Amino acid sequence: MTYLFISDLHLSPEHPRLIRGFLDLLCHYKEKHTQLYILGDWFNAWIGDDYSAPWLDEIVTALKQFDASGNQIYFQVGNRDFALGQVFLKQFNGVLLPDTYTIKIAGHQYRLEHGDALCTDDLAYQRFKKIIRNPYLIAFLKKTPLSFRQKLANGFRKKSRENKQQKSYEIMDVNNQAVLKALSDIDYLIHGHTHRPAIHPLEQKLRIVLGDWREKTGEAMILEVDEEGQQHFIKWQID
Repeated sequence: MTYLFISDLHLSPEHPRLIRGFLDLLCHYKEKHTQLYILGDWFNAWIGDDYSAPWLDEIVTALKQFDASGNQIYFQVGNRDFALGQVFLKQFNGVLLPDTYTIKIAGHQYRLEHGDALCTDDLAYQRFKKIIRNPYLIAFLKKTPLSFRQKLANGFRKKSRENKQQKSYEIMDVNNQAVLKALSDIDYLIHGHTHRPAIHPLEQKLRIVLGDWREKTGEAMILEVDEEGQQHFIKWQID
């Protein structure tokens, strides 16, 4: 059994190299009895489970093959793909996890989350998240035309880029007290979101930050854990 943790792939038709990198990852781990955990921002934007396109069909086909080989896919939503639901995942027997989720590997407790909830100093983002993740608003948006949702997603991405340019490095990173609280009753915390891959020892525990997938350099930091609990922080090379 191999436990594989990835996040922040930001897949989209505009970034074919990242798509190839993900398909190569599925092929590499296909015969390793893998539990694949995708901790948010799998896609650069998600406008609804009713969206379809050839590039996405290729990914779904590969995921079906991955599932058919005896592997399992788990997904937590991120700030870019919070509208992705079980309708999409059921095509390949994927499982939608709650915003925080705990698993046990070799007697150790691992807490999984995307990571944006830990950035409590970014008050503007937390306010926006509370509004945009309102289930009533999401239900309403799902009834609007795909073209409208696409324009809305483009607008959100543009606004997000502008906001990041105006914020300090510290504000957009995790809050230490939020991290300590998350680690209070578990051994390891795994998250993404910040795009700052590293392993941070904290009071005899670990916070493991997964890396974003980078098209220019062709690399991503991912985590592999085996049945014995051995952790391997791997630089995944994207051809």
